[in-house]
Amino acid sequence: MPSLKIHGAGSIGNHLANAARRLGWSVTLCDIDDRALERARGEIYPSRYGAWDEAIQLHNSRTAPKGGFDVIAIGTPPEFHLPLALAALEENPRAIQVEKPVCAPDLAGAQKLFDKARAQGVAVFVGYDHVVGSAAREVQGLLERKAIGKIETLDVEFREHWGGIFAAHPWLSGPADSYLGFWKKGGGASGEHSHALNLWQHLAHVIGAGRVVEVSALVDYIKDGVAEYDRICALHLVCESGFVGRVVQDVVTRPVRKWARLQGRDGFVEWHCGAVAGRDDVRWAESDGAAKEALFPKTRPDDFIRELEHIEASLKDGTPSPISLERGLDTMLVIAAAHLSAQQHRNVKINYSAGYRTEALTLC
Repeated sequence: MPSLKIHGAGSIGNHLANAARRLGWSVTLCDIDDRALERARGEIYPSRYGAWDEAIQLHNSRTAPKGGFDVIAIGTPPEFHLPLALAALEENPRAIQVEKPVCAPDLAGAQKLFDKARAQGVAVFVGYDHVVGSAAREVQGLLERKAIGKIETLDVEFREHWGGIFAAHPWLSGPADSYLGFWKKGGGASGEHSHALNLWQHLAHVIGAGRVVEVSALVDYIKDGVAEYDRICALHLVCESGFVGRVVQDVVTRPVRKWARLQGRDGFVEWHCGAVAGRDDVRWAESDGAAKEALFPKTRPDDFIRELEHIEASLKDGTPSPISLERGLDTMLVIAAAHLSAQQHRNVKINYSAGYRTEALTLC
């Protein structure tokens, strides 16, 4: 039975704890705030999953056990991800899971974690769980068998008013109460909805377009009291192969639209997250023009169950993962490039040989 230690007893920590328990894992849930632990036990977990699971061990982070865990998960605000992941490496787990986004857009410490994890042989995964979900795997299968021919366009949007986020976090009264209201801490549309960018990058890899090497961004920044965030982040991207595409992320759209579309010479495929409540859909047409669809019933906890199943399987067979640290940091490079592009009103090139540092970004 795998063992999991989770840093952070907020929303993500509870989702990961529940997913692990449903898979039969042992779970230790930690937080620096005893009130957060009590909220997890008395409010968050039972309200979501029916009852508190007494098998979950609760510990203040300062006195939590160290060593002996198969997986250590980091479910804290992004500004703490890298320090905690580096500390987790000292415990020598088989794997570390870091919630998205990996870090703040300044990329401070990103290369250090990448180098140290690789040298130590510890697998690190990033919580972009949509790309390992059933619907995304269906899309990947269609693309790998070239069902719609050569891909000509790729567009992804995650447009969702963040009122739903605050409804799921009733202890927060608004953006300024957490990292969500601060783009420099990994919040705002660029960080919180970076699932869209990561999905675009994943699909670009699937079709053989390669990594993103040039970014043009339009970002709508909001200053609201102490909060400073981007409410809309619109990206035009160029890949190593020359393939171009578009990503839009926002925190203002109602009703939600989480959507991807690939247009091929012989047809199209669309991915819809939450097309209707409790379901993801894949819709496509091939050269015969006949409309087809595959429906995937899903609850929010299922996203985390699939993610942990993927991590466990990846550790067993050693195959490259679409939610690897490298892929997660590739997404962070583009986010950092997007902010630089928006602020300087110029395109930004990414030089991957410079590593996961701001030095990898140059203005065109």
